[in-house]
Amino acid sequence: MAGKDSLVFNLLGSSKSIGAHSVTQEYRSGEAVFAQGDKADAMFYIQDGNVKLTVTSDNGKKAVIAIFRKGDFFGENCLTRASLRPSTAKTIRASTITRVERAAIVRILHEEPAFAKLFASHLLFRIGRIEEDLVDQVCNSSEKRLARILLLLADFGMKGSPDSGVPKIDQETLAEMVGTTRSRVSYFMNRFREKGFIDYNGSLHVHKALHTFLLGNELPS
Repeated sequence: MAGKDSLVFNLLGSSKSIGAHSVTQEYRSGEAVFAQGDKADAMFYIQDGNVKLTVTSDNGKKAVIAIFRKGDFFGENCLTRASLRPSTAKTIRASTITRVERAAIVRILHEEPAFAKLFASHLLFRIGRIEEDLVDQVCNSSEKRLARILLLLADFGMKGSPDSGVPKIDQETLAEMVGTTRSRVSYFMNRFREKGFIDYNGSLHVHKALHTFLLGNELPS
């Protein structure tokens, strides 16, 4: 991860590679990065924070289709012929995000083999995560979907410590991500705490045991 961050930061900060075609911005929690139907003319890189991607149907039904974290790119559809965003990207905590114009990304993919290789790996990883998300939504129970989301938000597996802090996020937002009600999220969170999977008292910490639960059986009654 450190090597990837170093490469991306060097390229984003290089006038030769991107220069004035990128801008880094601080976003408040809950602020939109782009909205469904906006013109797709740039790609984004998360330097710090978390972003959720949602789709709203014609009848107003909304679904969370992805959760992005530090080190993720998003908005890649700007590289296709599609001119409009098919989804909405919104922060779920204070975030630092770099926006890079489409033309600059296309140029750097041609001129910088190291970045092109990194980006190809990113796309393969994203495809794998989408498959996992689909399996999670179709096959797993609500509490396992919540467990997976908490692990993603805690960057589980990305840090050296087995206990990872989660950015402050309300249960209504978690319920939207899981696809269940706030009361069910509250019930599952209490169960996780009772089992020692998480601690929360003002701040939320996820323990390695939650990952063990996700890979194992349902919580006992």
